Order: sequence, then C-alpha cells, then structure tokens
Amino acid sequence: MIERRLRETSDRLRRLREELRIVDEQLAHLSDEADDLGLRALVSETPGSSVEYREARLHADAMRTHREQVAAGIQELEARQDQLLEKLAHG
Repeated sequence: MIERRLRETSDRLRRLREELRIVDEQLAHLSDEADDLGLRALVSETPGSSVEYREARLHADAMRTHREQVAAGIQELEARQDQLLEKLAHG
C-alpha cells in the first residue's frame, strides 16, 4: 500500500516538475515580451502601446502565479514523499 502511494506520488512529482519546466520557459518569454512592450510604450507614449503593455504584464503575472502554484504543489508532494519513505523505512 505504501509502495503504491510512493509510486503514485513519484509519478505526480515527475509530471509537476515537467510542467514547472514548461511554465518557466513560458514565463521567461512572457516577461521578456512585457518588458519590450513596456519600453515601447515609454518611447511611443501612445494609448494603444500602454494597453498592450498592461495586457502583456497581466499575462506574465498570471503565469507567475501559476508557477507559484505548481512549485507549491511540488513542495507538498515532496513532503508527502518524505513521509511515505519514512513509513516504509520504519514500517
């Protein structure tokens, strides 16, 4: 029973770590894009460029929030995995 839970936890950890890798790539891209649009908005000083920048920043912020959630999920699963390993070692 513990070994099965350990395998399931390990599989979920592997999936979340892969998701985190992808989210990190997307976040880097979205942040760079928002920074570029912010610079353009400063230079052009047009209302449209400011709107584009705000939208890009919102997307980057949303991805950052998602990244934090995925990272928290990984930490929870790692703690669960440690508990299961402890039970297996002393069980």
